[in-house]
Amino acid sequence: MGIYREYIFPYLLEFGMSRAVLQKHRMEILSRARGDILEIGFGSGINLQFYPVEVQKVTVIEPNHALSSMAKKRINLYKIKVESYYQSADTLPFPDNLFDTVVSTYTLCSIKDIDKALSEIHRVLRTNGQFLFLEHGLSLDPCVQRWQNRLNSINKAIADGCNLNRNIKELIELHELRISELDTFYLEKTPKIAGYNYKGIAIKTN
Repeated sequence: MGIYREYIFPYLLEFGMSRAVLQKHRMEILSRARGDILEIGFGSGINLQFYPVEVQKVTVIEPNHALSSMAKKRINLYKIKVESYYQSADTLPFPDNLFDTVVSTYTLCSIKDIDKALSEIHRVLRTNGQFLFLEHGLSLDPCVQRWQNRLNSINKAIADGCNLNRNIKELIELHELRISELDTFYLEKTPKIAGYNYKGIAIKTN
């Protein structure tokens, strides 16, 4: 699995996450980024092109060194300063109340300890700070849910721990983040089991 994760999966992920069908949604959610920004799961740096022009710096977390190596090419293309940390989001190396914005796009599905990671996101956000998220997860359709649950273990094995059946809305709300905006939809040109999306903003109120 080490060879697959390091040499094969990063290229499969880059192909899937670079699809044109995702660009509109990335652009919409990232247009709201402001202040001091932390991005969880930086991957190969796809989001850099969608940050507002006034963004000067982004702090990023990415545990997969192979993806971080791929990201260097994109970092060199844009004027945004990127400060990188190579680790998982479940233990963030930052003091409390540091960031105005935390960003996560297609990352919450694969964090092993999702509860701890969301608690950490809450901790490092300033009061009234915003969590911008674009994630796939559990569908509201019972038929789709059944297939998501049946195929989840297989998907985790081939997609580096990616879960099909996490209820993103419920998980975020369990960690004292108030969802102020939410759009749910099936992503175009994507199988329903992997295409049910949650796009929104959650606010830290205390």
